[in-house]
Amino acid sequence: MQNWYYADADRQRQGPLSADELTQRFHQGQLRLDTLVWRDGMADWQPLRDFTGELALHQAPAETFYTPVEPVAAAKPADETTSAFADSSARADSPYAPPSATLTSDEAFYGGGEVVYAGFWKRVAAYLIDAFVIGIATQVVQLVVMGVFFGISASSMSNPETMFASGTGILFVAALYLVPLAMNAAYYAAFHASSKQATLGKMAVGIKVVRTDGTRISLARGVGRFFATILSSLIIGIGFLMAAFTERKQALHDMVCDTLVVDKWAYTAHPEWQKRELGTVTVVILAIFGVLMLAVLAVFALAIGMAASAGNWN
Repeated sequence: MQNWYYADADRQRQGPLSADELTQRFHQGQLRLDTLVWRDGMADWQPLRDFTGELALHQAPAETFYTPVEPVAAAKPADETTSAFADSSARADSPYAPPSATLTSDEAFYGGGEVVYAGFWKRVAAYLIDAFVIGIATQVVQLVVMGVFFGISASSMSNPETMFASGTGILFVAALYLVPLAMNAAYYAAFHASSKQATLGKMAVGIKVVRTDGTRISLARGVGRFFATILSSLIIGIGFLMAAFTERKQALHDMVCDTLVVDKWAYTAHPEWQKRELGTVTVVILAIFGVLMLAVLAVFALAIGMAASAGNWN
């Protein structure tokens, strides 16, 4: 009887199990065909679909079969010059050596495969979410900065005529503008260079930022990309609009920094999970923004109408 092991949803090794127990768990829906498994005599972990014939998994209901993906190889032992005793303990008669190898995450980098680029409207929705989040944070920090400076020099800060005559007043104005700028740069750079490769807004929408070869960007490139967005905005926002009609949906700052914005499952072991449609979150965010813009325009039109009416009465 051979012992089987499998990797659960948290990438943790489970087992040992007999072949019948493994098959039973598959039929119960606890395992999928892309679940990684290992048994005695195997050098690497392999997806369960490779053993459908051996374990008679073809008798399972059709809905339990999933889209095939490339098998994920387990990491090789780090030390190839272990002692004879260690070698003997890692042979096929020991079920613990190969299964203890590190398993690769579904989101780990995989080169090649189809890539779905994030369209203009997905990027807009992500930006609106990020602007709301970082906007609240910067407002809170600005209030704290104002409270601190007004507390330090209340007499000079309360008089606009003498406010800029002191170093405290100049430092106050500098902090009022530089602190939010630094917070924005840190927010976008840190999140884009993180393991998720995305800000909170991009995570919600399901997109991420990568290099043009699909790899993760560095923190320094993330900082540079943030300041490059200023360049995109200086030309009347045309730099941002370029994401709507360029071949790989790149904005101007993407071209400057050699980056792409793609679906969260691009360059992973599951490119088939990528989505071309906008998605629920994107549609909801854009709808809310549209309603707010219409409300602002309505208030503006009402104000103009009231001003015109008052002028006619005069």
